[in-house]
Amino acid sequence: MSFELVSRRLRLNELKRSDGPFIFSLFNDPDCLYYIGDRDIKTQQDALFYLNDRLIKSYKKHGFGLYKVTPKNSLEAMGICGLVKREENMPPDIGFAFLPHYRSNGFCTEAAQTILTWVEENNISNEILAYTKPDNKASIRVLEKIGMSKQSIRTLPGQDFESLILSVNFIL
Repeated sequence: MSFELVSRRLRLNELKRSDGPFIFSLFNDPDCLYYIGDRDIKTQQDALFYLNDRLIKSYKKHGFGLYKVTPKNSLEAMGICGLVKREENMPPDIGFAFLPHYRSNGFCTEAAQTILTWVEENNISNEILAYTKPDNKASIRVLEKIGMSKQSIRTLPGQDFESLILSVNFIL
């Protein structure tokens, strides 16, 4: 049985190889390129490599990852939401990205809250971080709605821009 989380309006499932075209579209969206960064996905083949090497591999390596978000009654991919493990000695961080026509409808907040509820119910980690560009007002609004608090601003390893770091803690 594969991983699935269900909320009021959404389903979150593991990404599959067949999601390559969706990943290509998502990571080439201008907002995604600006706020998340260029993942060097220039072709459908690049999308498949990124999907397999980074996204799908995370499920086996860490027991979690970024999940495809779809409407409850459809298989159409809206976005991704889930956890990323950047460094072994750091807590996982929550991440999300949605295609343009699914933004500003509360879907991202609902998906992110579903992930945090799952984290807490399954004792995944006692702390979850989030990283975003300080000018990403939409993402900051989502992160604060789900209970995260601003901590600091710093440049992360491998980045050439500053990130606002937010966190939330759970009692496990």
